[in-house]
Amino acid sequence: MSLIAHLSGTLAKKTPTDVVIDVQGVGYAVCISLSTYEQLPAEQAPVTLLTHHHIREESQQLFGFSTEGERDIFRLLISVSGIGPKTAQTILSGVAAKDVAQMIADSNASGLTSLPGIGKKTAERMILELRDKVVRIEAGPTSMRSPSSPTGMRADAVAAIVSLGYSRDRAETAVNAAFSELRDASPTLETLLKHALKAGSR
Repeated sequence: MSLIAHLSGTLAKKTPTDVVIDVQGVGYAVCISLSTYEQLPAEQAPVTLLTHHHIREESQQLFGFSTEGERDIFRLLISVSGIGPKTAQTILSGVAAKDVAQMIADSNASGLTSLPGIGKKTAERMILELRDKVVRIEAGPTSMRSPSSPTGMRADAVAAIVSLGYSRDRAETAVNAAFSELRDASPTLETLLKHALKAGSR
């Protein structure tokens, strides 16, 4: 069981990959997925996140989630050999938790291998170990955000992808590919990141 189950406080800072939550004067750094980022309020507003406290001999990290379903899938993913918390965070930034669960339930190995960091053997392990555990997860509410300037959005997207473990060159290539795909649209940062993560996993 996670030592810290949830945090409620003030959203002191947020980026697409992490937040700082001020709880009575103590700032907790929490890693998040893009799906959770989309549900966050403005900075300095009250916020509550479900959390998973990931403890290893050399480090401790908090991962935050806007829904119980996303946390459940995250915990299932990291229970599989070969999938660490950063990989799980990256997967849930590009694909909704309910869709990951559905691919596992359907034994969709080809779909799973399209996820970042998931090879054929890992996909097979996911299906074997998790198929009987996953449940269909209801889609959460969507949010509307004002578009950022293309230049600022590009820099934010590259920084977010680099923080997920990609090299800067690969992140820039993925973001450029996403902009090309979305050239006829005015994407939000969230939409751009989702397309970039898909491009980066190809």
